[in-house]
Amino acid sequence: MPRGAAVGHLRALRMEWTKLRTVPGTAWSLLALAGFTLAVGCFALWTLDAGRCAPACDVDTAKLSLTGVYLGQVAVVALAVTAVTSEYETLMVRTTLAVSPRRGRLLAAKAAVVGGVVLAVGLVTVLGALLASRFLLPHAGFDAASGFAPLSLADAATRRAFLGTALYFGLVALLSVGVGAAVRHTAGAVVTVLGLLFLAPILGQYVTDPQWREWLSKAAPMTAGLSIQATRHLDDLFIAPWPGLGVLAAYAAGALAVGAAVLLLRDAG
Repeated sequence: MPRGAAVGHLRALRMEWTKLRTVPGTAWSLLALAGFTLAVGCFALWTLDAGRCAPACDVDTAKLSLTGVYLGQVAVVALAVTAVTSEYETLMVRTTLAVSPRRGRLLAAKAAVVGGVVLAVGLVTVLGALLASRFLLPHAGFDAASGFAPLSLADAATRRAFLGTALYFGLVALLSVGVGAAVRHTAGAVVTVLGLLFLAPILGQYVTDPQWREWLSKAAPMTAGLSIQATRHLDDLFIAPWPGLGVLAAYAAGALAVGAAVLLLRDAG
């Protein structure tokens, strides 16, 4: 990469990082991401009781401890969408483009910064959920004596579930950045992303045809993406964990491509 291009990329990254960290809503959104994810997950584990499913419990404790992702991702959507659309609604995007006129580079820098921050906070959050599970699960009767070893990253399936969930958060952020760049309106972009995530699972509850239900589960970004959390009965999944996360990655890449096209072809104002 030529030196001038490298300097331009670093400047764009620094500018996007400065904008993101100086917005008060960023800290609140990241706190909501961690707080909702941990609170809901801990509540699910707290209400768990091995005595209710005796003599043999068959609970995916890793997936259960990550239940809060369903709510935590809403904070991710709000953060990532606002990082893009707020500049259009205040017309600050004109100043941004005057400083960094390479629009493709600008969107790439924003996606890298927002996605990287969400990924880092998501990683800390899922590690917190892992620690909470090691304390709460034995109190619920899910211990080594009942056939449930403490959750540990040394176990390959558990490691995939927890680290994959952090990747899930990062991909949702990229999806939201792409939709935000394409829609350019906060409410519209948030509704669009939440619709993409939640509509198919809701519709799936009312679909009686098993083939259609399977197709919806494989094609829906949230349902497919969260298959990464499963550690038990993998043969019963409609889509395997890593290919499922790949479906979400494809949605994120498509949204960024559309967002980049809109950014390049439409006037910034």
